[in-house]
Amino acid sequence: MANDPALPARLLMLLLDDDVDGALAAGLMEYVPHPDDAQRLPGHPDLPVRLLQAQQQLTRAWAARERYRQRAVRLGRRAAERDARRAPAATTPDAKPALPSAAAAILARAKARAAGHGA
Repeated sequence: MANDPALPARLLMLLLDDDVDGALAAGLMEYVPHPDDAQRLPGHPDLPVRLLQAQQQLTRAWAARERYRQRAVRLGRRAAERDARRAPAATTPDAKPALPSAAAAILARAKARAAGHGA
């Protein structure tokens, strides 16, 4: 960066042309302002400020994207856990299905009556 005094001006021109990828490839995130950068590009005394703002915006955007990705993973995990809780328990082929409580009570009374008549 210090070896190329024209780099700050080139970075700003890339940003003004909406070529953020080009500015990144050229070294935007490594830019460190120098006292004479404000005079590097005639008509753009705000060059150092604009480059620093671009760095900050990109840093915030990348952080937001990472938070979004983490949130998506977290929500996916919660949904999977919720679905696992809602899923019916796996039954084995030998297991008999459980009767509803009312049907079980009727069956118990019928068995009791049958046992009482047979004795």
